[in-house]
Amino acid sequence: MAFDIPVKRIYEPPAEADGQRVLVDRIWPRGVAKKDAALALWLKDIAPSDALRKWFGHEPERWAEFQKRYRAELDANGDAVAELRELLREGKVTLLYGAHDEKHNNAVALADYLLRHPRA
Repeated sequence: MAFDIPVKRIYEPPAEADGQRVLVDRIWPRGVAKKDAALALWLKDIAPSDALRKWFGHEPERWAEFQKRYRAELDANGDAVAELRELLREGKVTLLYGAHDEKHNNAVALADYLLRHPRA
């Protein structure tokens, strides 16, 4: 598996260096045409639950607790995690998200989870 899992806003233009581009948000980002997204996969099922997403509200002071709760959701979501791990075994994958905050979003938390649990 890759040791580096890049994370990028979907609003940034696709680049060859992205490898396979995977959107990891449950909701399609506003203003992005599907044909322009250059996605290999939209993996809605790996995104945080609606309840967790709404609770977090992208408030940085909730970041640590969000990561803890999201990791628990990921632990219980073996199929979606396995699907993403399979893509990672095939080569470079860039996780895409729509949030404004580049440090506190589900894609960052997901990349961290995958790196910390390489075979889970």
